[in-house]
Amino acid sequence: MMINNVIRVSHLTKLYKLYDKPIDRLKEALNPFETKYHKDFYALNDISFEIKRGETVGIIGKNGAGKSTLLKIITGVLTPTSGSVHVNGRIASLLELGAGFNPEYTGIDNIYFQGALMGFSQVEMKAKIEEILAFADIGDFVHQPVKMYSSGMFARLAFAVAINVDPDILIVDEALSVGDMAFQAKCFNKFKEFKRLNKTILFVTHSIDLIIKYCHSAILINNGCLEIQGDVKKTTEQFRKIMVSITPESIFEENEKGVEIDISNHDLKSQLPTNSNANIYGTFEAEIIDYSIINNENKITNQLRHNEDFTILMTVAFHKDIIDPIFAYTLKSVDGMELTGTNTNQLNEVFGVVKKGEIITIKFTQKMILNSGSYFLALGCTKYENENLKVFHRIYDATFIDVVSPVLATGLAFSNTKLIYVRKNHE
Repeated sequence: MMINNVIRVSHLTKLYKLYDKPIDRLKEALNPFETKYHKDFYALNDISFEIKRGETVGIIGKNGAGKSTLLKIITGVLTPTSGSVHVNGRIASLLELGAGFNPEYTGIDNIYFQGALMGFSQVEMKAKIEEILAFADIGDFVHQPVKMYSSGMFARLAFAVAINVDPDILIVDEALSVGDMAFQAKCFNKFKEFKRLNKTILFVTHSIDLIIKYCHSAILINNGCLEIQGDVKKTTEQFRKIMVSITPESIFEENEKGVEIDISNHDLKSQLPTNSNANIYGTFEAEIIDYSIINNENKITNQLRHNEDFTILMTVAFHKDIIDPIFAYTLKSVDGMELTGTNTNQLNEVFGVVKKGEIITIKFTQKMILNSGSYFLALGCTKYENENLKVFHRIYDATFIDVVSPVLATGLAFSNTKLIYVRKNHE
């Protein structure tokens, strides 16, 4: 194996035999005709990939896809049914919460215990313990048995140990999701430090935002198989489509930069993930027949960068004559809070009479002001009648938008603050 590859997985398969009843296992073992009483379940099926030194790689997939099984085999917790894993370097892993900890031992005892499992002497761990305790920041609880710890304390101590034993490879399986925001920020700052030190990080997460923000590449596992590996954008887009059960053959086809997007085919929305739980209602006297999100490279995508110019396109067909229709969009948080948006009425655009049979395409172009995160796009066509709002067609939460930002900021939006400062010697 080339020294530049720190992890190489070759044709990895993990097969479990599932029995309907416990007695069936004995029947199968004793049956002279080798009758099968089990069903084969492939937690992993013929998976191969390589990870290079210094890469941060995210593993994503639905629950039960095989992500955790893969990490357990790489770290040696499980053995594969077939295939092989080659690792070049010292691994520190944070898998299931509290895995490897003795619940009867104190936090201090478990620090030394974990160090011994990784090949460190008590003297070597003693030199590291102050740094571990400072990072974990769980106070006097470190002298109590870990069976008394909350899930957050488990995560703090386990992560503090994992990152302070000078690993070449750090492997994390969703354990950070239980920590508070301050602790998670501390952990991801450590990720950045590891990246600067050219260490390899492999972690499982359901957060597309984290994959986009921190990873050089991504691996998508689906039903035990490797769906796609490599480019973060393509991998996360595929994951979005799997989550909403959209898998067209043209899933990765993109418009070339500068090529005019044909808005006349009224099927641009098929290139975006569709939310099966979208809230759709109205009189349908006017109908939203197409929509899209277009980035500053003239590509249809639901992944945008903070401060990037982008366009929301909406096409509406009119089934009756309507005077002064209003076209609107809103970006919402995943918990339903309306964050930003506008409509043609607010923009002082008046359409007059729109005839039955007409089709109008609206383009809202603006900068993405939201911070990193996942958001819903809502669309609508309405009008005011005697000061009452009449809804012709609304699609709440039509699709997802993932935003990634190169900088951290407080809150949901960032105003692109410019920093200027002067330093002087004190006399």
